[in-house]
Amino acid sequence: MKTGLVHLYCGDGKGKTTASVGLAVRAAGSGMRVVFVQFFKNGVSGEISVLRTLSCVDVLCEERYFGRVSNMTETEKKESSLAYTSLFRRAAELAQKADLLVLDEIVSACNHGIVNEDELVRFLDTRPAALEVVLTGRDPSREIAGRADYITEMCKRKHPFDEGIIARRGIEY
Repeated sequence: MKTGLVHLYCGDGKGKTTASVGLAVRAAGSGMRVVFVQFFKNGVSGEISVLRTLSCVDVLCEERYFGRVSNMTETEKKESSLAYTSLFRRAAELAQKADLLVLDEIVSACNHGIVNEDELVRFLDTRPAALEVVLTGRDPSREIAGRADYITEMCKRKHPFDEGIIARRGIEY
């Protein structure tokens, strides 16, 4: 590849992470070097265990789970911001030698002020020319959406959670 593009998987529906994992597996299966990073998730979901078995995939997760941002104290928000900003910076460094970078839930991290959006935008504007980047999360800003070459919106029409069915291991996580 000569030109890396930016993919944005957004919306309120299920499938953003699933789509990003699928692309990561496709890239790895084609011999590409992948960096896969999750924000607001602690690395215990099924897809992470599989991605960690692939030699050409580096997986980064923050093992501490800080909870929902809306329930965090100011101290917890600062602590999570330091942790996730550090995670983003490590990913950006590893991505210098990668073909694909997946930043799962980075949009949400920016929306909540946990990761500075300006820092993400600067990275997107200065990334290696051949680096393919995937961003996921709800409600992307115009700044982020404006940098995307692909925008795929997942739209929830019906979801079992609305009927009281909780997330199931292997299906939702």
